[in-house]
Amino acid sequence: MGLKAALSKPFAAFAVWQIEKWKNNAVNAQHKILKKLIDSAKETAFGQDHHFAEIKTYNDFKKYIPIRDYEGLKPYVDRVVKGESDVLWSGKPLYFAKTSGTTSGVKYIPLSRESMPEHIKAARNAILTYINETGKTNFVNGKMIFLQGSPILNVKNGINVGRLSGIVAHHVPGYLQKNRLPSLETNIIEDWEQKVDAIVEETINENMTLISGIPPWVQMYFDKLSEKSGGKKIAEIFKNFDLFIYGGVNFEPYRAKIEQSIGKKIDSIETYPASEGFIAYQDSQKDKGLLLLADAGIFYEFIPTDEFYNENPTRLSLGEIKLETNYALILNTNAGLWGYNIGDTVKFVSRNPYKIVVTGRIKHFISAFGEHVIGEEVEHALLTVANAENVEITEFTVAPQVISIDGGLPYHEWFIEFSTVPKDIAAFSKKVDEALQKKNIYYFDLIKGNILQPLIIRTLQKDAFVNYMKSEGKLGGQNKVPRLSNDRKLADELNKYIV
Repeated sequence: MGLKAALSKPFAAFAVWQIEKWKNNAVNAQHKILKKLIDSAKETAFGQDHHFAEIKTYNDFKKYIPIRDYEGLKPYVDRVVKGESDVLWSGKPLYFAKTSGTTSGVKYIPLSRESMPEHIKAARNAILTYINETGKTNFVNGKMIFLQGSPILNVKNGINVGRLSGIVAHHVPGYLQKNRLPSLETNIIEDWEQKVDAIVEETINENMTLISGIPPWVQMYFDKLSEKSGGKKIAEIFKNFDLFIYGGVNFEPYRAKIEQSIGKKIDSIETYPASEGFIAYQDSQKDKGLLLLADAGIFYEFIPTDEFYNENPTRLSLGEIKLETNYALILNTNAGLWGYNIGDTVKFVSRNPYKIVVTGRIKHFISAFGEHVIGEEVEHALLTVANAENVEITEFTVAPQVISIDGGLPYHEWFIEFSTVPKDIAAFSKKVDEALQKKNIYYFDLIKGNILQPLIIRTLQKDAFVNYMKSEGKLGGQNKVPRLSNDRKLADELNKYIV
């Protein structure tokens, strides 16, 4: 056992001891966070505009702070971007995390001196809780790779701007720097395909023990490694590869193919980082729920998804939530985001401690006919049947077809890129449709009432989604394919890839 591995166990035990102090009293931790946030931002422009000095309770908070998305908060953000101080949070941000918005164009998410350390601490603690639970430390002595965006930062009115993953690269602890790949020269390559090729060259002969990234882009890396090595499994190339860390999307649609590529089952840690804050991570190999970080500078609110578009939806704090209910996640952060709809939906699978699973995006649903099908439901329906039939899925998305091509009833159109194609696509489609009917009563009623016909699957060419993302300039990094669309924009583009 190397020195790092030996030291990691007591370090992990200490970190878990600190976590336990708030983990078992998360509601109280949230009350303290809210008070601290309000006190810290009283004198800001936003705080004065929204009567922070008068806020004593959560009910007061709800009275004065409305729910907003980025567009709603943009007038304040624009002032910060122009260089104004004390607008949303005291002083100026340390960074802007630059992301792509659907309506706003480029979004600038502030990262403050208070919020940035929470990103780093959460990423570190995800690994330390794993070490503390399993006792496994061998991976600490090997090489680790984090597939991420370029660390090159631009400057806008005196503030550094970049992708979150690129910003985080500047804060990797010194004790990990020698273990970390890729090199700076490789990491700054902007073209994703060229970058992955360079990473393959740089890592194929190294002792890789930990690999981290968004699953579809990790799969691209694995495919290129296998091709370069003459078809070897990843476990043959990296004999000591023991831990896979992922986030950004639901892993389940990618699990079968990634495990097949690796050639063995390995431990994994799911994380839930966002530019707006590091929200949760998997703290145990014994269950799939993600520990909500209740003491990380974020005060959380939850709106039942079936009320989200109401004029006055119910807003709940952590202590008021119910299990197995879908909520839109609202953030209030120590970087100055207030009543901020991040766009994700979650449900709680445990209250002791508070653990969540991410169920989709509030805007990613299909309700062209009143069915309100969500991501969790389509993923469950497809994967349940695919696993039973030994069918492997590379990627998929679903959209409504309101005007049937043959003049029949409308339907849900599924665009699927298979790794292994079903022997009988019609029978496979029927089973997926029946599985979706069981998950969504409204969809069931529409099928039985002859309002919709059963779903139709379009089989796509190999690399269809990669080629589509490339054509949109969204290959790699933190970009993801939406599971569901309530319009035909993505579906119509994918028509050119149908087999």
